[in-house]
Amino acid sequence: MQVELRGITKCFGALRANDNISFTVPPSTIEGILGENGAGKSTLMKILSGFYSPDSGDILLDGEKVKIDTPADAILQGIGMLHQDPLDFPPLKVIDDFILGEKGGLLPNRKRASKEFKELSARFDFSIDPESYVDTLTVGERQQLEILRLLWLGARVLILDEPTTGISLPQKEKLFATLKKLAAEGMTILFVSHKLEDVEALCSRATVLRQGKLIGTMELPFATKALVEMMFGKEMPQESKTQLKMGMNVLNAKHIDLDGVRIQIKGVDLQVHAGEVIGLAGMEGSGQTLFLSACAGLSQPVGGSFCLDEEEKDMTGQTYHEFRKKGVAYLPAARLEQALIPGLSLTEHFILSEGMRGFFIDRKKAEDLAKSRIALYNIKGRPDSTVESLSGGNQQRALLALMRDPLKLILVEHPTRGLDVESTIYIWGKLKERCANGTAIVFISSDLDEILKYSDRVLVFFAGRVTPPLNASSLNVERLGRLIGGKDWDMLETEAAHA
Repeated sequence: MQVELRGITKCFGALRANDNISFTVPPSTIEGILGENGAGKSTLMKILSGFYSPDSGDILLDGEKVKIDTPADAILQGIGMLHQDPLDFPPLKVIDDFILGEKGGLLPNRKRASKEFKELSARFDFSIDPESYVDTLTVGERQQLEILRLLWLGARVLILDEPTTGISLPQKEKLFATLKKLAAEGMTILFVSHKLEDVEALCSRATVLRQGKLIGTMELPFATKALVEMMFGKEMPQESKTQLKMGMNVLNAKHIDLDGVRIQIKGVDLQVHAGEVIGLAGMEGSGQTLFLSACAGLSQPVGGSFCLDEEEKDMTGQTYHEFRKKGVAYLPAARLEQALIPGLSLTEHFILSEGMRGFFIDRKKAEDLAKSRIALYNIKGRPDSTVESLSGGNQQRALLALMRDPLKLILVEHPTRGLDVESTIYIWGKLKERCANGTAIVFISSDLDEILKYSDRVLVFFAGRVTPPLNASSLNVERLGRLIGGKDWDMLETEAAHA
């Protein structure tokens, strides 16, 4: 199916998210939609998939003008969208989630749907049990489920918004193979991303947006430097890794045992030093999130102990509130669900984070504080902007701005998930400023390049097993990928001896 956008414009108040955008995507094409955070990519795709209505402009499918007011209209026209966080229902069984949106009576034919689900799964070499529950699936499997559901509902145009965020390398390879197969069968794929390497590996064309405007379209072979300049209007600087100066101990995890819902971890030992960056790598669900939350008092170990500072202050069994008072901060991956409060403005967030005293809130003081933090962290927003109105990169900058000084330890899940190159450099620049002042960082990332680039030492998690701390300088992407996949664990003694 050919997709054509003509003069699409969309405004949110004074913000012009899409400004008179026009381009055409031929059938059987995998089109990369590139742009920095806040470029207007997701807004444009939500217009095409019926989540937003344009202020002006037209959508044409195979040359015919169509009106799409809702996602239901979009799927009737053959357009389905896979969001960055799949729109599924974790309490449901896979098969019940699969049949959502099917037209028909009150009692869907689950037997027929299960048969067709298995046939579709086999076609793409997916291995998802239709009787399992959605909350037991990995992010990659949830994506597979949503792709199958959209195909079953009749999608001929598939939109994917940052689909490689939070999935492992094998899951990404499986996703790319699936998309190439669908394109070969005549489907049109719109692949929204800020990752040049993903677009170059998958797409036959790339359309670039910047600050709500269409900058241009490039076909294979891609010129990486030109694409970067189209995305950002400038060349991006190369970052250099600074040499670690080892400081005092800020966290000592001794023989930690943890029991999760579906995984157990035994005997983790880790000393974290001031100014150090520790990366936690592994397939999703391998235990790294469980360990990181335990380091903050958000979950409790069943064995071992956590101590803070050189004085070895025992914090085992203490709450996150107590850890915070000792200079520990935790930044979760789910920004809007767990870290920020939708509906509240940036000013109101700073009021809460600073704990302003007194019976009445000094609004002017709070707004002045918000203005200074917005300027300091280069947040694209105003003091009265609600946090949900910000792009992902600006939400992450807001989280950094909300952290108090001084801090001994920052624990962060996926610090740059879904962020473009410029935002990634900026976020890590701010984190490294903290390191220079003695703050240690322990972070989780599914991006192996990020783990290797910013970590001093790395812990790899696999099926409840944890490596000793490994020097990042002794690892490369291939070696790290093999460890994440459960290979080469018998060769770790040498690395541990030099860590």
